[in-house]
Amino acid sequence: MKIKMEVDFTKALKLIRQLSGPQIKTATAAALNDAAFEGRKIVQAEMSASFDGVTPYLKKSIQVEKATPESLVATVAPRYMGGKGVDPQNILRASIYGGQRKHKASEVAFARAGILPAGYSIVPGEQCPLDQYGNIKGGFMVQLISYFQAFGEQGYKANMTARRKANLAKAGRSAAGFKTINGVAYFLGHGKLRSGRGGNHLHPGIWSKTGTHGADVKPIIMFVKRPFYKARLDFFGKPIKAAIDKFNPRLRYRIRNILEGKS
Repeated sequence: MKIKMEVDFTKALKLIRQLSGPQIKTATAAALNDAAFEGRKIVQAEMSASFDGVTPYLKKSIQVEKATPESLVATVAPRYMGGKGVDPQNILRASIYGGQRKHKASEVAFARAGILPAGYSIVPGEQCPLDQYGNIKGGFMVQLISYFQAFGEQGYKANMTARRKANLAKAGRSAAGFKTINGVAYFLGHGKLRSGRGGNHLHPGIWSKTGTHGADVKPIIMFVKRPFYKARLDFFGKPIKAAIDKFNPRLRYRIRNILEGKS
């Protein structure tokens, strides 16, 4: 998932002949970097045009690995920046090439815990808290993973205790003596994925319940068949053309700067 290009030096040959070998490499590296940053700009513009509510994290992940006089290669590629963020290649691959996207970390956690069925992904339900980009809020997702004991062996200490669940539910009784959930509790709906009891009449996913006898039921996260995506992000066409168009004028510019002693 990298942008690479071939360039034509013929338009700059007259200027190139006035430089020494090291100067040629210096000018070429600088021009390649100029071209790569132009390609990066177009990739980011294509992301804004192709996706609804693209996040700054995803756009910022498109990075340039600069060329140097010793290595005349400049690369534009999505790069994982560490921390709790999702590897952008896992997000973008299906949009660039088509096919199924890889599971997100939350989906991996739920699948490992036996909660998310094989071949399924998660999407927000109608009552799911979303951020400004239309994604499930990270803190809320962490709470759900913890609630369903899905952090696994290494993260088991982050899994929610029975006491914490009880505090979250704030169970009580009404004046008439009926059991009430004054906070919130979560449970799994299985739909047709499992026979017997356990939310069988509900769409597969995670649901919340509140109120008297937990009768106020709301869809939080739904499990859906993993979709196949059509390629919709132009990562190679327009960005490569823009980079190539940028290279020759920038090479001439960089050479003139060297000849005039500006760099």
